[in-house]
Amino acid sequence: MANLSILAGKTYFIRTFGCQMNLHDSERVSGLLDSCGCLQASEPADADIVIFMTCCVREAADTRLYGQCSSCKSLPAPPSGRRVVAVGGCIAQRDGEGLLTNLDNVDVIFGTHSITHVADLLAAAFEQGGHQVRTEEIDTGEATDMPWHRETTYHAWVPIMTGCNNFCSYCIVPYVRGREKSRPMDEIVDEVSALVRQGVRSITLLGQNVNSYGRDQGSGPRFAELLRRVGDTGIERIYFTSSHPKDLLPETIDAMAEVPAVMPQLHLAVQSGSSRILKLMNRRYTREQYLDLVQRVRAHIPNIALTTDIIVGFPGETEEDFEQTLTLVDEAQFAQAFTFIYSKRAGTPAAEIFDPTPREVIQQRFDRLVKHVETTAYAFNQHSLDTVVPMLIEGSSKKNDRILQGKSPWNQTVHCPIPDDYETHELVGQVLDVHIDTARTWYLSGNAVGNPR
Repeated sequence: MANLSILAGKTYFIRTFGCQMNLHDSERVSGLLDSCGCLQASEPADADIVIFMTCCVREAADTRLYGQCSSCKSLPAPPSGRRVVAVGGCIAQRDGEGLLTNLDNVDVIFGTHSITHVADLLAAAFEQGGHQVRTEEIDTGEATDMPWHRETTYHAWVPIMTGCNNFCSYCIVPYVRGREKSRPMDEIVDEVSALVRQGVRSITLLGQNVNSYGRDQGSGPRFAELLRRVGDTGIERIYFTSSHPKDLLPETIDAMAEVPAVMPQLHLAVQSGSSRILKLMNRRYTREQYLDLVQRVRAHIPNIALTTDIIVGFPGETEEDFEQTLTLVDEAQFAQAFTFIYSKRAGTPAAEIFDPTPREVIQQRFDRLVKHVETTAYAFNQHSLDTVVPMLIEGSSKKNDRILQGKSPWNQTVHCPIPDDYETHELVGQVLDVHIDTARTWYLSGNAVGNPR
């Protein structure tokens, strides 16, 4: 084991790509380095240690990583005289030592199951030089015991499980994150209770498929039970992601409707509106089953903000298939949709499917989809006009530091002028009622009602 004292006083910078699970992993790595006496830097140029936490869901992520790592070569040397560059996350898990073929300035590589070893790897790189690589195949669960450095005091990511058993034909995640492994329920509830005592007001429960939580423990899905127990901790806002349609059970919908802390927002990735394409994707539900599920959710939670993911250009997608996606978007009336052009991932079944569709046709379809999503998002936000929305304040707007920015219970972005006699730093993490007088496609705005709390 390396001498960790060598890290004391070193500065570090972490750049994170990809999903919320990667963001949480970065918080764990940051917390571990803090505990070793490291100091966080605001820019790569100021850091002795530069870490890239990677995502490999889309091909563009690889390109971005190569560009970011290469740019480190031109940075001036840090005060310590030597900079160590590390790559972690899903690309590191997938490629391991193979990354060194294209990235000759990388010193440390650690996979998704190896973040507990980051400090040892970095210390060894400083002490011994050479390339330090760890990409364990099995998740031991030890990462949940690591210290963490939260980016905010009012919100926390809480992983409830790792891995995925679904093997959608386009997705690399099961190969780099492993099979599903649920955390003990008591451990999760204890963690949330501790967060409440620390002043955290909002949490997001994380898993590649939260709806199957507990299934690997031999007791069947227990996500509904978990929602109820977490709701009893006193936490004010509960969000969760991701939620696979095939596993969203009636008891989970009941819990969402009955637990006050569960916010009226559900991310339910559809990926395509064509049953034929859904079958090729190995999603294990049809268009009709998805829309029926949407109706059942809305029957229990009429005002719910439904968001989704949609892939355009899956191999073999025809104009008819795409038109079915457009009509599904119109029928489901999504509050927001994350839209993507299909990206071939080596090692997945979909990568073997030949697709003659010209790239310009796929781009045109993508642009049409975006317009449909903008229409439904705008329509959803109109429901908030002339109502009072409780905004959890995140800080000030990037465009105007006298305008507060925060989130509604429906996860909408809300803007509001700073009330008289307050400064932004005093209000971060507080809840402020806002009377909404403007509703745009991607945000709401209005004026404060009453005092922050």
